[in-house]
Amino acid sequence: MISRYAAALLACSIMTATPAMAQSAEDIAALRAQIEALQQQVQQLQATQQAQAAEVAKVAAAPVPVPAKAEAPGWWGDTKISGKSFLNVSNISQKSTDLAGHTTDSIQNGTQAELKRFYIGIDHKFNDVFSANLTTDFRYNTNGTSNDVLVYVKKAFLQAKLNPMLTVRVGAADLPWVPFAEGVYGYRYVENTLIDRTKFGTSSDWGVHVLGGFGNGLVNYQVSAINGKGYKTLTRASNTIDLEGRIDVHPMKNIVIAAGGYTGKLGKSNDTLTDVHHRATRFNALVAYTDKRVRAGVEYFHAKNWNNIQTSPPVFIPSANDSGHGWSGFASFAFNPKFNVFGRYDLVKPTKTVIALTDGRVKDRYFNVGATYKPIPPIDLSLVYKRERTNNGTIGTSNGTIGGTDHGTYSEIGLFGQLVF
Repeated sequence: MISRYAAALLACSIMTATPAMAQSAEDIAALRAQIEALQQQVQQLQATQQAQAAEVAKVAAAPVPVPAKAEAPGWWGDTKISGKSFLNVSNISQKSTDLAGHTTDSIQNGTQAELKRFYIGIDHKFNDVFSANLTTDFRYNTNGTSNDVLVYVKKAFLQAKLNPMLTVRVGAADLPWVPFAEGVYGYRYVENTLIDRTKFGTSSDWGVHVLGGFGNGLVNYQVSAINGKGYKTLTRASNTIDLEGRIDVHPMKNIVIAAGGYTGKLGKSNDTLTDVHHRATRFNALVAYTDKRVRAGVEYFHAKNWNNIQTSPPVFIPSANDSGHGWSGFASFAFNPKFNVFGRYDLVKPTKTVIALTDGRVKDRYFNVGATYKPIPPIDLSLVYKRERTNNGTIGTSNGTIGGTDHGTYSEIGLFGQLVF
């Protein structure tokens, strides 16, 4: 490229200088001087080009730096820690009335602060298939009846997620119904759901749990083969396995329809007990609508021989077959992401037996209403009023034993909170 450039300059100079060369030697000398100047320019351009080429070759030959490989994280890199707590400050007024009209106050009456639950969860992922979970359940002074401090292992399982349709958990893990109903209800920190509140079911147990889903969440299922005594008891006290299952269908984005069941001896069957003749069964159903502002649903259960596995039963529960049923309706409305209102009503008949003293069956009615403020996403603060009345006997609930030979009432008002992290 430089030679062509020099030749062009030289040609131009010769063309412009040719007439002068014919006239005198001075013109020839001037022409020679111009040619020498052009040669010097060409040499300078060639030197510059050679220097640039050498620099390019030097850069091309230099090794490309390779970024240092980041060190792989330790075991903690695939471990997550989470927590959830339920706490409240409330005033309780509970009374029991006998057939003569005499009223007795409960020991838990008065105002008290409670930390009803504090869960710490540790999740570790070994690879894309295997993982493990350990969740502790901390309880302090629940129901105000004692100053106990208890720590349970609520969940401890090894999980193999083979594909979205099949996950297997071995150990103590969530059961099919109660945790599912809690997720739909949304206010577990205020009150347990229907069968958990009335002791016709629990949330976790030891066993083998199989779960999955189809059609991108259109249909989900879970089946658990369990010991039957719940997560608080780990003992080989029964020679049978209980089964609990659930299937839920989502025909539209905000609608859920679910059904479930339970069958087993609730961990009360072994070779030394000769009076275990009944098998507990339970049917569950739930229909709900949920979106960002509205949540509404109905839950129903029917149980047979739940409190009547043995033929030496508690008071008022006969040795013959017995059954109980109940339903719960709940709803909430969010004005905005920070404020909402909610309410719930339960009606439960825990036994079909007619109580001789009252000539009636035990009937439990419960409701709550409240308003929630969410200052930041991990915190919920709710002002709540609860009211419960049990006629013709007593029923064991998450708030204690409610009722009396005639009737009993339970009222609670206070601030209930949830912290999730």
